[in-house]
Amino acid sequence: MLIPVRKAVLAHNDAEAAENARLFESRRVRVVNVMASPGAGKTSLILAVARALPEGLRPLVIEGDVASSIDTEKVAAAGIPVHQINTDGDCHLDAGSVRRAFEALPAVSGPGLLFIENIGNLICPAEFDLGEDLRLVIASVPEGDDKPRKYPAIFALADVVILNKTDLLGHVEFDRAAFEAGIRAVNDRAPIFDVTCRGTTSGIGALVSWLVTEPRPERPDSPAMGT
Repeated sequence: MLIPVRKAVLAHNDAEAAENARLFESRRVRVVNVMASPGAGKTSLILAVARALPEGLRPLVIEGDVASSIDTEKVAAAGIPVHQINTDGDCHLDAGSVRRAFEALPAVSGPGLLFIENIGNLICPAEFDLGEDLRLVIASVPEGDDKPRKYPAIFALADVVILNKTDLLGHVEFDRAAFEAGIRAVNDRAPIFDVTCRGTTSGIGALVSWLVTEPRPERPDSPAMGT
């Protein structure tokens, strides 16, 4: 019974995600689903991008975590409207929890950019559509260059890939060409941005320009995990 139940869960989530997409569009909010392993720099990237947004585009954040509100407190301290989701053990966010969190945020009057910081995990979030416009996957230099080969499904569905903490290149072992080859083996369309969120925030400006202008892509079905 495991496979039919799993299909039913995903079908229900997909229906809720479609409702989310209509809601976000009606509120003039562009939505970015931010996925990465723990420690890759999801919150730091969100804050760096939020600071660089063009005037008139309001940032909002939904923070997903298994427990605690540590990252939510960082975002709130930056003056950005934010709502916390604690999953109490679940390794991903789903469309229903995102909708409830979005409705708890202050109403957006005008264009907005909503970041959904998903649970730190390179497996579970790949299966669950949230109604987002763009799927952003972060890998960081200290994690090594093999993540696209170890976790191909999440890199296959990415609309954009971020290589974060590039200030550490040359200080830790990392083969940039091998990293990109791993991505291109499963995804030939997603741009790759090399960034650092410390000091000069290199690469953030180019990423912001892409995020605010890239249209919502037509996507193939998401790859199923474990198949």
